[in-house]
Amino acid sequence: MAPSHALRCCKRALNWIPVLFINLVVGWSYYAYVVELCVYTIPNNPERISYLVLFHIFFTMFIWSYWKTIWSKPESPSKVFCLPRAEKELFEREERAETQQEILKKVAKNLPVYTRTAGGAVRYCDHCQVIKPDRCHHCSTCEMCVLKMDHHCPWVNNCVGFSNYKYFVLFLTYAALYCVVICATVIQYFLKFWTKVLPDTHAKFHVLFLFFVAALFFVSVLSLLGYHLWLVGKNRTTIEAFRAPVFANGPDKNGFSLGFKRNAAEVFGDQGKYWMFPVSSNLGDGHSFVTRLVHIDPERANGILQQNGKSPADGKPDPCVHGNNIQYTADDSKENIEGGQTDSVKVENEQ
Repeated sequence: MAPSHALRCCKRALNWIPVLFINLVVGWSYYAYVVELCVYTIPNNPERISYLVLFHIFFTMFIWSYWKTIWSKPESPSKVFCLPRAEKELFEREERAETQQEILKKVAKNLPVYTRTAGGAVRYCDHCQVIKPDRCHHCSTCEMCVLKMDHHCPWVNNCVGFSNYKYFVLFLTYAALYCVVICATVIQYFLKFWTKVLPDTHAKFHVLFLFFVAALFFVSVLSLLGYHLWLVGKNRTTIEAFRAPVFANGPDKNGFSLGFKRNAAEVFGDQGKYWMFPVSSNLGDGHSFVTRLVHIDPERANGILQQNGKSPADGKPDPCVHGNNIQYTADDSKENIEGGQTDSVKVENEQ
């Protein structure tokens, strides 16, 4: 036990090396820009002050979103998705996989779970002993099931999922803008040092290297940012982009797509004033998600939902999942799943 615990502690310590590397690079870039460029190289105060103000705005947003991504604890499924005591005892005693699946299906009927494994089985985590909510996956590094898991990122030493995906996208956005600000303001002094217009000083190395590092990081971050913005627009996670979620009617890579605006609102929220700040504004609880009309293009489905969607009326069953003027009831949704119907969302016409 002791060696295993020691190895686990060493592994956790080593996981912080990429984060330490990023912070060292950012710390050096701050020194190189503020001290070597603004203090020692820029000759006039108006330019120096304007550069410092612009730099610190993007530096603050970059660091804020980066550390929010790191310190936001991944959310795991609630206790509702655990097997009740009686069913859990039956499940653990049962050796036949078919019977175990019958137990899981019985419990899953009362849960907002509509995705299955590739073989059509209920998704169950043996490590965490929970029925996995839609879009939830087990992270072997974090040793837990993570709601709407996108991927485990070594650069933040954390799982990127429902609780911090907005912060992660903002971190990439402000990292790219931070690099743009550095390159745009440093380039004239980079050229002056390169062509020897400015004399060789201790600032030369820092200014030259700062431009190269910022340009290199910008290219790498921009490609990753573009990919994740595409995922946001499609309402997919990185896992779903490589392996389409499986519904009752089979795999559907666009199963959660409701059109660009609603897909973006699911990550950033429905109030635009919070979009650019790393504060919690995403929609939902991470346990259940609205699904589009299967076999219909997302944009067409978005138009249909806008025309036919309505809020739950008084006296009707509480919606299992609701949002963006879409609702479907637990009973009707489960009947569609079990009956193999083509609709994964029940849309009621306006009266």
